[in-house]
Amino acid sequence: MFNTLFSASAYSQQDKKPGDQIRQYWFVMLTAGNDRNQDSATAAKIQEAHLANIKRLYNEGKLKVAGPFGDEGKWIGIFIFDCTIKEEVEKLLSTDPAIAAGRLNYEIHPWWTSPVGSFVPGKPLKP
Repeated sequence: MFNTLFSASAYSQQDKKPGDQIRQYWFVMLTAGNDRNQDSATAAKIQEAHLANIKRLYNEGKLKVAGPFGDEGKWIGIFIFDCTIKEEVEKLLSTDPAIAAGRLNYEIHPWWTSPVGSFVPGKPLKP
């Protein structure tokens, strides 16, 4: 009986699927910043640079999810980062032109999920 229990226990620990594991990511809630009074041309340039930065961070494997909310609430959008520590997330957020210009602010929260689908660690595969 001991061998059976030991074997079953060893098997269950060694053969866990990635989806059975939980991994920490960083959930960033984007909120309206204190400086949203740029003229429309300047705001459009900031937005274009903001989107380019999102694409860069995604291609580096750091940003797993990004997108705006569709209502007029206080939440503007979200990011989910795949980083080891909060300080790395803060450093990456400092590269965002909309945050640097004061159009966006943020809150950072640790968040956990299974590392599958969009949350597979590393850079995305090229189609």
